Amino acid sequence: MQYTTLGPSDLEVSRICLGCMSFGDAGNGQHSWTLDEESSRAIVQQALDAGINFLDTAIVYQNGTSEEYLGRALSSMAARDDVVVATKFLPRTDEEIENGVSGQQHVRDNLDMSLRHLGMDHVDLYIYHMWDWRTPIEEIMEGFANAVAAGKTRYIGAANIAAWQLEKANAIAREHGWPQFISVQNHMNLLFREDEREMLPCAQEEGIALTPYSSLASGRLSRRPGETSRRLREDSFAHGKYDAAAAMDADIIDEVRRIAEARGVTMTTVSLAWLLTKVTAPIIGATKPHHLDGAVAAVDFELSDSEIAALERPYQPHPIVGVMAQNTKENAAVAKSWERK
Repeated sequence: MQYTTLGPSDLEVSRICLGCMSFGDAGNGQHSWTLDEESSRAIVQQALDAGINFLDTAIVYQNGTSEEYLGRALSSMAARDDVVVATKFLPRTDEEIENGVSGQQHVRDNLDMSLRHLGMDHVDLYIYHMWDWRTPIEEIMEGFANAVAAGKTRYIGAANIAAWQLEKANAIAREHGWPQFISVQNHMNLLFREDEREMLPCAQEEGIALTPYSSLASGRLSRRPGETSRRLREDSFAHGKYDAAAAMDADIIDEVRRIAEARGVTMTTVSLAWLLTKVTAPIIGATKPHHLDGAVAAVDFELSDSEIAALERPYQPHPIVGVMAQNTKENAAVAKSWERK
């Protein structure tokens, strides 16, 4: 495993981050295909054995049970200082707004709940899961500042954010002497490269780490056409992100397959090797041991310039999809649909 510094922080992280959206009670949340606790523990142990020390979850993943599974696994597998743990929180709910809960209190309450789920006294990275149009960003950034001052998180990051929002939030933080976002967790892979327009150069200029999610397009970049899995069948959110562009993406997937077969590696390895030339640490979800094997192999796998060009050549501009498609003043409805029950 290779390691790098996460943006302008002192956090040394593995070049692969284990995403934990696949962990949690399948009967208690948005997804029906998540792993039970025993299976989640096995994936965490395999990741640690492979040298992965960077793990990412969220309070919304299966209504907090992902955090609970991860926290209990790590408590018996690793010293706290040997792992870098990140979690995320959603915008304020209708009920919080009606009850006058401020952005500062919302950050504090959600972080405290996540820490209880994880069984930890702090996280290393606390992430703003999506822009909250109904809460002043000043309140959110002050809430983050209070969390850092209280020792409940070491650093802060953002997800599903546009470059202008990142710059606005960090400018406000600088003005007040508050901590700034050190990382961005957006949607990026060979099938969805829209962040290369603004976010990628912005992050490079500012020294901010990129830790993209959906690095394998929910499995589409790791399987040949016709191959399937439970997640590919049941992940309705992923269908909404990728199905409409499937025809234009087919040539990219075929090029991944061609290079993988020519080089004797998995499609996962090829897809992630490309992404690792662009970002700090892609987030990888895993429901089976071989999912991690291919991801770990990508760290030391080098694509030639001609292979990179071949992978990139078929790409066509894509409409914004997923959470970022609702990164407008209407996204409160999306956040509401994700509220914890």
